[in-house]
Amino acid sequence: MYRIREVDGQDEEVAETLAELHWLTFFGSARTPNFHQGHWWLAFREASPVAFAGVIPSTHVRNAGYFARVGVLKRHCGHGLQLRLMRAMEYRARNNRWNCVVSDTTDNVISANNFIRAGYHLYLPQDPWAWPNTLYWRKIFS
Repeated sequence: MYRIREVDGQDEEVAETLAELHWLTFFGSARTPNFHQGHWWLAFREASPVAFAGVIPSTHVRNAGYFARVGVLKRHCGHGLQLRLMRAMEYRARNNRWNCVVSDTTDNVISANNFIRAGYHLYLPQDPWAWPNTLYWRKIFS
């Protein structure tokens, strides 16, 4: 039904697709990431991109990946795409030999629940980088 593949964020056509999905899922409420950095994935329903995600080297935690963004078009929510994209990113993070993946959520219960389902745990970073009500997530690789 859905197919996920890693894409090259440095390819301008791919970067445009990622930016469009970012706009359609975040509606301007979040800064558009630099798609030339890190690793990015697209989820397709037939030939149409319907979701995206990315992991970049963390600037806050040593030897860690930062789960930078995930967005799923509203009509494709509820099919486990965020969780599948998280698994793809974890696989890449392990291949990069990072010790863990970190991320954050702010006022997003659905994403928080997906982090819990994927085995992430709440933690308090030494230097919190987001809003006062942000939840910080980490999954350590053994």
